Amino acid sequence: MSKIETFPFDKDKFDQIRNYKFGRNWPVVYLIEDKQEVYIGQTVNAYFRSKQHYENPERSKLKEIHIITDEEFNISAAFDIESWLIQYISADEKFILQNSNGGLKNHNYYDKVKYKAKFEIAWENLRQMGLVKNTLEDLKNSDLFKYSPYKSLTEDQFTVARQIFKDIKNNEYNTFIVNGKPGTGKTILATYLFKYLKEQEETKDINIGLVVPMASLRKTISRVFSKIKGLKSNMVIGPNDVVKQNYDLLIVDESHRLQRRKGIMGYGAFDKINKFLGLGDDGTQLDWIMKSSKHQIFFYDENQSIKPADIRPEDFRNLKTKKYELNSQMRVEAGEEYIKFIEDIFDLNIPNITKFSNYDFRMFDNVEVMVNEIKEKNEKHKLARVVAGYAWPWHTNPKKKSTKKYDIEIGELKLIWNSVTQDWVNSPNAVNEVGCIHTVQGYDLNYVGVIIGPEFYYDPLKNKFGVDKEKYFDINGRNGITDPNELERYVINIYKTLLTRGIKGTYVYIFDENLRNYFKKLLNKEVIKKIYFEEFYNGKKTVSPFTIEMIRIPLVGSAPCGNPLLGEENIEEYIEVEKSKIKSGVKYFIVKADGDSMNKVGINDDDLVLCRAAEKGETGDSVIALLGGENVTIKYYDKKDGYRILLPKSTNPKHQPIVPEEGDTVQGIVQEVLKKDT
Repeated sequence: MSKIETFPFDKDKFDQIRNYKFGRNWPVVYLIEDKQEVYIGQTVNAYFRSKQHYENPERSKLKEIHIITDEEFNISAAFDIESWLIQYISADEKFILQNSNGGLKNHNYYDKVKYKAKFEIAWENLRQMGLVKNTLEDLKNSDLFKYSPYKSLTEDQFTVARQIFKDIKNNEYNTFIVNGKPGTGKTILATYLFKYLKEQEETKDINIGLVVPMASLRKTISRVFSKIKGLKSNMVIGPNDVVKQNYDLLIVDESHRLQRRKGIMGYGAFDKINKFLGLGDDGTQLDWIMKSSKHQIFFYDENQSIKPADIRPEDFRNLKTKKYELNSQMRVEAGEEYIKFIEDIFDLNIPNITKFSNYDFRMFDNVEVMVNEIKEKNEKHKLARVVAGYAWPWHTNPKKKSTKKYDIEIGELKLIWNSVTQDWVNSPNAVNEVGCIHTVQGYDLNYVGVIIGPEFYYDPLKNKFGVDKEKYFDINGRNGITDPNELERYVINIYKTLLTRGIKGTYVYIFDENLRNYFKKLLNKEVIKKIYFEEFYNGKKTVSPFTIEMIRIPLVGSAPCGNPLLGEENIEEYIEVEKSKIKSGVKYFIVKADGDSMNKVGINDDDLVLCRAAEKGETGDSVIALLGGENVTIKYYDKKDGYRILLPKSTNPKHQPIVPEEGDTVQGIVQEVLKKDT
């Protein structure tokens, strides 16, 4: 049972902590505060740590220490609860945090869900004590939480942050590109890096600016910075502001939205900056950033470029840079599989997975039903919004003097576009309006209802998508485009972006009947699996929309799931596997299971098991282990009494655990059992 005990933070009274049951030799989490500032930490010796903190002049002015304890706490749980407290209290605005943001990192451990529940109980206790104000649910939906530089990082974010810090500190590289698909936490890492660099002794005095091209998102992050100790709102700037001073480092979020001189508003101001920097008419906002700073970090996703004014991908490719990749999905609860699902649909591939157990993806034949469903979700969860492609003119624009009261009419339903252009997702009437790409790019929503408009269609005879330019009303998004493929690419990028905003769910209404039917066939798996299918249209061959691309993976023999037996080392044959299952840069092999010692986890006798080649496993993995240099087995990888152990997961009691000996190795990690017809 979790408890919170309060003690004076006074060096003459630390004996009270020493004599407390959990004061020494037990994992605890603590808050030290003085009603205005707070420091949050974890330790296994609260007494000793309190004395250490008191030697710090910034901490010694604090008045009370609140120690969160539990009979079931362990080190991993204490680290996580500390991290969660820092993240939520930074967004709660009750206190100013004294913590740095250098050590917050996501990790897994046994029974993590249980400790998350304990944290939620502890938070409510802190609310009753008046130490925090808001509920966790309200904070999760707040910008201060979503864009806080105190967010805990994924493994790849953490690695990128540390390496970039090292490179900048050692002056080894000048320009960095961090590539990441929607939801991989590019903005989170950008704000984290900013604060982290301002706190490190080697970089705290360098002049840094955070460049955000979109005005709406820029305003939101500026507000976040104004609430963080050591940061200021004017540290967040637009691309036009970079020329006002010389920077040591510019961190650029949403770099794909930097502009060139095409289809923009304000050519005069653009030309003036180019002239000031000695650039011709071909100068771009990317050029401005390069000329105004010694170091640059660009957070970039080529597939989120949505109009001709956006910097072309080749301009980034031509830079001399060090590149990093973000892969872990942080937004969509369905994970990377959902992102791949959306990409497959728009790439005319059959998605490998179309149903998500932990994600609410639905198609609607009636747009009014979808809109009402989004409103119900907003009542329950908040931040549920309807968005659409720019397939209707903006009659209700406050700058226009139109007498029309509606913008979008579909059947009997009449809707209006966003009434504000900045921070629309948080505006009071947003749930009754429809947002466009310019109001939601870069934002997270709990639920999103996406209207795919009449400008985007599917031709079943040619098996291709198309865009009707006359039905696309983003003037700056279409002017100057003569190649229909270019416009199609922008529109597809828009819908990919809109369809990846939802944390908990995505609802879809499609205007074009052929496109709607295409989506339905894919979702319902009303397809025939074929390697190639030819259809003749006007004498030309076209690839079937139901083509599945395959790749050959070697079958390397049998891996017994009972007692280890001699494993065959030679490749027996090659088996074709859907390419969508194969991750780039990873080596794969297939083994055939023999026995029933892993039947509890779905690995049965004679199953073909797809494996990623690996030299080590993690606790909880099903691994392919090589024992004694020749025996191969599939087992559950665990740890007992500090030692590694290979466990059977079987309904058959005859199978016993195996303790690996010196020289035994993990050859691979089980990814999945292949279906019999693969």
